[in-house]
Amino acid sequence: MSGVPPFDPVIPATAAPTAEFISLSHLNPSTELNPVPSRGIDLPFFRRYVRALEEGGYDYTLLPYGSGGADSFVVASAVGQLTERIRPIVALRPNTTFPTVAAQKLATLDQLTEGRAVVHLISGSNDAEQARQGDYLPKERRYARTSEYIDLLRRSWTEPAPFSHDGEFYRFDGFGPGFAPHGGPIPISIGGQSDEAFAVGGAKADIFSFWGEPLAELRGEIDRVHAIARAAGRTTLPRIWVTFRPIIAQTDELAWAKAQRYVARVAETFRQAAAAQRHGTPQNVGSQRALTFAARAELYDRALWTRTAAVTNAAGASTALVGSPETVAAAILDYIDHGASLVSIRGYDTLTDAVDYGRSVLPLVRQELAHRAATGRRGALQADHPGNYAPEYARYAEAARP
Repeated sequence: MSGVPPFDPVIPATAAPTAEFISLSHLNPSTELNPVPSRGIDLPFFRRYVRALEEGGYDYTLLPYGSGGADSFVVASAVGQLTERIRPIVALRPNTTFPTVAAQKLATLDQLTEGRAVVHLISGSNDAEQARQGDYLPKERRYARTSEYIDLLRRSWTEPAPFSHDGEFYRFDGFGPGFAPHGGPIPISIGGQSDEAFAVGGAKADIFSFWGEPLAELRGEIDRVHAIARAAGRTTLPRIWVTFRPIIAQTDELAWAKAQRYVARVAETFRQAAAAQRHGTPQNVGSQRALTFAARAELYDRALWTRTAAVTNAAGASTALVGSPETVAAAILDYIDHGASLVSIRGYDTLTDAVDYGRSVLPLVRQELAHRAATGRRGALQADHPGNYAPEYARYAEAARP
């Protein structure tokens, strides 16, 4: 970076006034740092993990979905009963559950958790993974199916009388009234960066999800999805969800030493996995963008590091924020200033990192947002912890290289 930019205490017009935090629930101790061959649930570990999220002040937890993994609905129900406050986000592929059945299952979860259920719809980015569960719909048509699916979910939750449907992807007669959620319709999230994803998400989603990207590029993507929402006549714009893999330590210098150790181990884990299965160019636009950013530079903005994406072929959310808790909190605030109101942070040492973030990162962000609400001005955290805007940060990164 060329130098520390001047700090303006005025809150940007694009800033989200509040923010909530998301983690991802892990079922066993296996990590990208220390993979443990297992397809099972380590129940004591899972209980500890979910309890750590509750105690750490997280607001949501994502229950991921894959053809070889645990069922996200069942795990979400367990999270709901193990916590009092955490909102479980069910990752759901439209090809796996008929929409009226999904509406019933989600409403049941919402009733059991007294209104905490959220659903994240995964249209499907990988042809081979989709085919494992019998889905051969071309990628460009999957978002059209998701669009129809969203309409049917909401109608199933709200129609006061039986209704029939004869659409492109789904057909049924005389369904309903469906089982109702605890309160109003359940929030629906989607993600993706294809044109089709933007069209559906802007027009219909309550939440639109992005992976961590450089600030300027992400702001452009937020503007794009919000423009589509406005063109669709929406007065309430989709909330923006952004995901990072923070690597923190007591100081920026120590964080960089840790980051270099982590990336070497993650790269080796990925190399071993790649030996067992072929990894070509990712099909999804989000991963392609992440690899483009990684090829262009390793460091962006205050603390965004792309090498973790490069060594994993951008398989999933893989860009890191590196630094002290203060630097990482300041970087998160940069994204909040650009419009993100949902921030997902999950680490490489999953349980330990979740605890550390809850103790040292979340309170700093919330303290700053409380200061803004009370004073109408930005506090000093971002000014005092410039990260990559100051020359010593890049020196720490370079010095830590093996």
